[in-house]
This record gives sequence, structure tokens and C-alpha cells, in this order.
Amino acid sequence: MGTVGGSTPETAGERRQLINVAYRLLGSVTEAEDAVQDAYARWYGLPRSRQEEILSPGAWLTTVTSRICLDLLGSARARRERYVGAWLPEPLPDRAEWDRAGADHTGSADPADQVVLDESVAMAFLVVLESMTPAERVAFVLHDVFRYPFAEIADVLGRTPAACKQLAASARRRVSGAHTPVTAAGRADVVARVKEAWETKDIAALVALLDPAAVLTADGGGRAGTVLRPVEGGARIAQYMVAIAEKAPGLELLERSVNGVPGLVAQRAGVVLTVASFDVSDGRVTRIWAVRNPEKLRPWAGRG
Repeated sequence: MGTVGGSTPETAGERRQLINVAYRLLGSVTEAEDAVQDAYARWYGLPRSRQEEILSPGAWLTTVTSRICLDLLGSARARRERYVGAWLPEPLPDRAEWDRAGADHTGSADPADQVVLDESVAMAFLVVLESMTPAERVAFVLHDVFRYPFAEIADVLGRTPAACKQLAASARRRVSGAHTPVTAAGRADVVARVKEAWETKDIAALVALLDPAAVLTADGGGRAGTVLRPVEGGARIAQYMVAIAEKAPGLELLERSVNGVPGLVAQRAGVVLTVASFDVSDGRVTRIWAVRNPEKLRPWAGRG
């Protein structure tokens, strides 16, 4: 799983790769960084003689990081049960977009800036990953996203390569049946129209843009006021969105890339309060994921 020469594997490229793997496995920048830090701590805790026996420190670190993530995923269910309301993955800003806008943000040490934004971190994709078993998620992410062979994944999961192949196939079926592709331009157009209708509090326009069976899920984590259960139905969601706009004077909506996909950011006085992701099919919004937990919005601080 990647080769790094020498006995000191902690290079910027290696750390970036590990954070990318861990974020897709955990859906949390903070937890991903902790997992990578733990893996490096274990490496440096090895006797020098043991380090020299490891032909590929990079492969060793990837295996250890993946095992750490597997353990965290195994305990995630209990942690989710204690979580207030729905749990959503942490949304990521597009670093290049902020840099072009002249934002005062170097971000060189920010783990969020090291995540490659592609279809495998889109909120819709991450939410599907959350529905998988820990073993399915690890097998699928390592093989289908990062192209690691099943023989190496077997070492992570403690299963045979054939069993890992079956896990990845099961996970792949969940992904293929959960999302209808849409062009970036088409998604951006729908999101822009949602923004306009939301700002003008136009319920009829919002209803027209929302699929009748649309679902809005919000994550406040008990730290920000929001609905604790998903809001179902386009008409109900439209009414809820307008009610929010009426109760929050001075709220500014911005079109921003969220996990590499067009989304909306709501801020007041320069402070980001909500980051919303959208899934779009046939020109209508089918899913909205609104993250309001301030702990999950740390990568957005200073980027509004």
C-alpha cells in the first residue's frame, strides 16, 4: 500500500495520503487526523531494529491507520446513539476556491486542506458509506477508491482476499443503487435557484425545486438549534426553510463548493453557521444535508 524509502516515513505526501484514506473511512477530519497521528506514534514507538525490518513503512502505516479506523468504526454505533439528533460527516471547503477569492488562509497545517476533493468525498457518497458495515467500508474504500489489492486489504481486516472481495462487492451494490449522476453545471444551477428562492422566501419556487419525496437531514449535535429528525416531503421542507429565513434576520447565503460539489453556506456577521449539501436528480433536489454543529464547521472558520 504505497512505498516510502528510508526509515523515516513522515513526509508531507505520505501524511496526506493517510489523511485521505482515514477521512473517507471515518467521515471526520478530526478523527482522521487523530488516527494518522496514532499510526505515526506507533511507528516511532517501534524499536529501531523492527523499523529496519519493515521494507515499506508507507504500507505499514496505511495498514495500521486502516486498522485504527476499523476499530473506531466498530465503536461508532455506540457513539452515534449518544449523539444528539442525526450524525452527518464533516463538510469540507474547497481550498482552491478560497485562495482564488483572496481569503486570508494558508491552511498548510490544516488536515481539511489535505483531502483531495473528488466524488468519493461528496456528501451523498459519504452518507452511503455510513450505511455500510465497518468491514464493508474498509474493503470498498481501500479497493474501489484507492485501488489497493485484496491481498493487502485482507491483512487489514484479518480475512481472506476472497472474503474482502465479497465485502467490496456488497458495498458497491449499495453505492450503485443510491445515487443518480448529474452534471456539475446542472447541480450548480439547481443550487443557485434554491438560494434565490430561499432568500426571497418563495415557498412555491422552493416546492418546485424540491422533489416531492425529498428529505432534509440536519446535524446540530446538541450544540446548535435544529430539527432532531429528518424533515420529509418537498412542501414541508420548503416551509421549514422559509421559517428559518424569517427567524434569522441578517443571515447571508453564499454559493460554495462543499466536499467538491456545489452547495450553500449560511453565515451571519462573517461567522459560518450552516453548511448545506444537496443531492440532485432530474433537475430537483432529492436530499439536503445541513451541518450546524460548530465542531464540524471548524475547517470553515475564516472562510466565509
